[in-house]
Amino acid sequence: MANPAELLYSKEHEWAKFDGDIATVGITDYAQESLGDIVYVEAPKIGTRLEQFANAGVVESVKAVSDIFTPVGGEVLEINGAVASDPGIVNREPYGAGWLFKVRVADGDAQRGRLLSAQAYDRLVQA
Repeated sequence: MANPAELLYSKEHEWAKFDGDIATVGITDYAQESLGDIVYVEAPKIGTRLEQFANAGVVESVKAVSDIFTPVGGEVLEINGAVASDPGIVNREPYGAGWLFKVRVADGDAQRGRLLSAQAYDRLVQA
């Protein structure tokens, strides 16, 4: 699966989609494929204030448990309830319905500058 060009990526294999000062966050196709069948996702609680690249939760698969490091900092506004009831949606649609949470981003321009483009992320995972 190609990494969508409109998203920005972290070196820890998370993505962010910006819509004004709101960013939707998820894990990349590379991450979900590496983890295998996802059986549990622990997202941050609504209202939590996150720092960029800080630990924001956990993804558990049949193979491993992996921390989620948020690609953007700010206040958590929403979590994806569908993922709580069906964690496998992250495997099936990592860039769509499998998003994890939404954040009101603080200082979005500076944070965007610390993330990778789709092309740069492709080079990272192919290295």
